[in-house]
Amino acid sequence: MKDWLISTQGLNTYYGASHILRHVDFHLQPGETLGLMGRNGMGKSTLLKTLMGLVRPRSGRVTLRGVDVTHAPTYEIACGGVAYVPEGRGIFGNLSVKENLVMAARPGARGQFDWTYERVLETFPRLAERLQHGGQQLSGGEQQMLTIGRALMTNPDVLILDEATEGLAPLIREEIWKCLGLLKQAGQTILVIDKYVERLIRIAEHHTIIERGRVAWQGSSAGFDPTGWTVAPDVAKNCAKGLYGSENMRRVVWNTLMVAGLS
Repeated sequence: MKDWLISTQGLNTYYGASHILRHVDFHLQPGETLGLMGRNGMGKSTLLKTLMGLVRPRSGRVTLRGVDVTHAPTYEIACGGVAYVPEGRGIFGNLSVKENLVMAARPGARGQFDWTYERVLETFPRLAERLQHGGQQLSGGEQQMLTIGRALMTNPDVLILDEATEGLAPLIREEIWKCLGLLKQAGQTILVIDKYVERLIRIAEHHTIIERGRVAWQGSSAGFDPTGWTVAPDVAKNCAKGLYGSENMRRVVWNTLMVAGLS
């Protein structure tokens, strides 16, 4: 499709001699919210790092709006409209909340300035109450809000979140999901990893499951049968042919849901 915002073809990524991503084809469309699922150690975070140029693939191709960025430096990919919220947050602890936000402010890749300082604070009112606090003084949930807010200050076309609610208290976790819902309603393109599969299914239109470095399944939220948390028969055709048969695809999805406690 010509309107893919981010796309990969035949991506193979290694850590030393360890083959992590295996022939990954992945696509994200403008305005889409996509959940990236899979058990721990299956290659989800490696895929995000490869998209951002933090890890270089040994073969394959990454494109951003049709432009090959496989070997582009990370700052060029970021300036091209991709904002990355890594696992572990990565805020500047010695800067205040306000400084963390203001230092990231810039127009987007298309010159858009949809996300202003004021709009970010409206979206995350907790941050407005702590503007003069240092980053290290914030709770884990507040730090995550700050990281997302800082990413939005770059006015990205794509917001990528790795483990969006990892380690957060239930109430704070719900605040993050609520904010992501607001971003989705505003038309923000989102790619998110999180272990709370039930919430991913609610918020995202489409999902990709990674199993042992391969794309095991791609489909819509409707492809999950909510009565039994199995794969609906009509999505069997979405199986990556030659990699997994229909029954194995169902097993992979079932295992993913078991890990999430939904089976």
